[in-house]
Amino acid sequence: MKLIRMLIIGLAVSMAFAVTAGQATAKPSISKQAKQICKKKKGKAKKNCIKKQTKRLKAKAERERKKELNRPGVTVRTTEGGIPRIIADSWRGLGYGYGWSLAKENICSMADIYTTVRGERSKYFGADGKWMLTGNGIEFTNLESDFAHKRVIAENIIPKALKMKPPNGPREEVRQVVDGYVKGYNAWLDRNKSKIQDSVCKDQPWVRKINALDVWLRFYELATMAGAGAAVDGIANASPPLMMASADSSPSEENVTAEDFEALNKPAAIGSNAVSLGSESTSTGKGMLYGNPHFPWSGSERFFQSQLTIPGKINVSGGSLLGSPVIQIGHTQGVAWSHTVSTARRFNFFRETLVPGDPTKYIVDGEQKAMKETTITVDKGNGDTETRTLYSTKHGPIATSVQKQPLFGWNEDYAYSLFDANANSLRVVNQFFAFNRAQSVADMRKALEQNQGVPWVNTIAADSKGNAMYADVSVVPNLTDERITECNTPGLGDVAWGSAKVAVLDGSTSSCDMQKAPGAVATGVLPPSQMPIQIRKDYGSNMNDSYWLSNPEAPLEGFPSIIGNEQTARSLRTRNGLNQIEERLQNGGKFTPDTLREFINNDRHYGAELLIPPLVTYCKANPTINTVDVSAACTVLENWDLADGLDSPGAYLGREVIGRLLSVPGGPWTDPFSLGDPVHTPNGLDTTKPQVGQALVDSIAYMESKSIPLDAKWREYQYVTKNDEKIPIPGGPGGQGVFNVITGVKNTTTGEYDSVRHGSSFIIMASMNGSKCPDVKTILTYSQAATNELSPHYADQTKLFSQHKWLTDRFCPGQQKNSPGLKVTNLNGGSKAVKNGW
Repeated sequence: MKLIRMLIIGLAVSMAFAVTAGQATAKPSISKQAKQICKKKKGKAKKNCIKKQTKRLKAKAERERKKELNRPGVTVRTTEGGIPRIIADSWRGLGYGYGWSLAKENICSMADIYTTVRGERSKYFGADGKWMLTGNGIEFTNLESDFAHKRVIAENIIPKALKMKPPNGPREEVRQVVDGYVKGYNAWLDRNKSKIQDSVCKDQPWVRKINALDVWLRFYELATMAGAGAAVDGIANASPPLMMASADSSPSEENVTAEDFEALNKPAAIGSNAVSLGSESTSTGKGMLYGNPHFPWSGSERFFQSQLTIPGKINVSGGSLLGSPVIQIGHTQGVAWSHTVSTARRFNFFRETLVPGDPTKYIVDGEQKAMKETTITVDKGNGDTETRTLYSTKHGPIATSVQKQPLFGWNEDYAYSLFDANANSLRVVNQFFAFNRAQSVADMRKALEQNQGVPWVNTIAADSKGNAMYADVSVVPNLTDERITECNTPGLGDVAWGSAKVAVLDGSTSSCDMQKAPGAVATGVLPPSQMPIQIRKDYGSNMNDSYWLSNPEAPLEGFPSIIGNEQTARSLRTRNGLNQIEERLQNGGKFTPDTLREFINNDRHYGAELLIPPLVTYCKANPTINTVDVSAACTVLENWDLADGLDSPGAYLGREVIGRLLSVPGGPWTDPFSLGDPVHTPNGLDTTKPQVGQALVDSIAYMESKSIPLDAKWREYQYVTKNDEKIPIPGGPGGQGVFNVITGVKNTTTGEYDSVRHGSSFIIMASMNGSKCPDVKTILTYSQAATNELSPHYADQTKLFSQHKWLTDRFCPGQQKNSPGLKVTNLNGGSKAVKNGW
């Protein structure tokens, strides 16, 4: 015992000594250092000495800080799937590693993007060529794109935003990341341009170095995708009536109908599913997240996976849209998040009352104002140019169409200017940077409220504390229902608002200008206090319907109509997701990390679950419909497993039939939507409608015309081809209620779905288990180098997705070092952190 006491005392003494020694070696403050230097002086001399030394020491500390910030060393560990794990010693180093890694796998895509945002597509690809911002699915000519993009440059929108203080202007760390990104991208190009083998851009003059403006322009293009980005032709082609070939080409208010505006309500080219699970719903008692944005498989809005690490400052893993050196969907150690496209409008119009006889002047409060004129010249290639003057008012650019709908004329009485709530800042970059450093749902909420920069999506998150969040705290015009009553114009404004929640405000009175709301960080946007957010311990979800039924146990109601609708029928895809959650949790059930992946792996087809059983009952009782023998098809449908998996016999026939049933006038349902049961209604198949039986007959006829067997499986009929290899793709149309959304492109000759337009893309399944290494599985369906046929990562993840296999997200250094096929690249001498053991 005496020996034990002596050991304890000795240990205590040694620990105390260690603490004292540690404290002794800690660097004293600048104030203490200055006093130490000047300790022998007295009186005024001592005071002046301390002041002088303090100034000197601060300057020295600042030089050391900047040196640390600019430390270029970067180590990139590329793990399986081609995912770069970028470890840097500074923010600039982090951007450098990202720019290098992105260029390495996607140089042709990136060069195309930067050619676009510079307004140079006509020069290289022809003025009449087509361009699509694939994120909104709207196609424009290259010339229209060039004029719209050059307007942003000519009006100095980016330099003005860069001068703003955060959150409207970028944080200093973000500026450094962008600066490093430019240097890293250009460094890769310097060393490898002559080695590019991708036929898309090999030896092309439009593959060139970038600058910081190019990067900010790309961020801006993404932020305004649902606003000005949907009105590219309307902005580029707008001209005063006296300059138009025919005055009749400008639609009048009387000629525009509700049906014209309802075209704006068509489903977006992109969508998403996301579910956040809290402690009450998981086997771990911690949060879990399922996220799956349904984004394009080609073009500029593809995701690129990476991990961004500066030890002690940031450690985040996930996916980013091309050209975005921040993670936009992913996880840190403590929280995981995803996004879904929101139903909220991002823009509104102003009706400008014009001065009689001068259509480029407008009236506000009885005073005449001249429109701003921006003259732009576009190089069309081969020495040919075109010059146009574009016009804007204090409310925004004049636009004559949106989403390809020519709804807004410019005549002698009125013109219409577009207000895009995302158009006057770069908050979007700060927003994702804040998410990248969050460790909890509380941090995510704080980031939303402080930055207010999520451009057009909902945010769904779960953390290791067992919290689950749904939020549509995004950038929306500051238009409450009361404000609409005050300022929306009669006629066209009433039609636009009633049909599509597009406001057309009275621009002739300044009282109807966009206003700054209490709690908002900028003029013209709704504040967080007026937007839906819900944090719970069971779950939250969104599948692109409005916020209303994120959780049926606690509907969200009472928010401005511009955000979305309430108490209305949900889509089949939303109902599929809510049913899967409901079924998993019934009788005290819980989600596990494995069952979380069933959201994708089961390929459930909710439209089939509702419509095929009653159709089978009907066709068994009526084996001949309109003289056609349907008995064989009926048997196929009866045996179908009601899923869109690769090996589900009858899935092709099922898709054909359900597509036709959902097009039956008035719908195919016997039981209508009920507020008392919004998850399960409408339902039932109304077989008294003659179109129901005809849907089966027409489906049989179509498949026979293409020589497709009635029991055809997707393994043979839905695929992508990479390097001459057909890779079968599971999943199906979200409009029919398939949760694993795959929007295939049907070959009109063969009937095969031989490419994918958009659908499941960067999928994340995260179990935030509270450890340093969260249990996260991911897949990037189209692979990291989706267009570079010579890359080993051109098709590797696509093949895994085909088999419903997943990659483990190697978040921790030990996991990375054990990755099969690990490749380590040291840039600028490598990361000091890695040399020190990270």
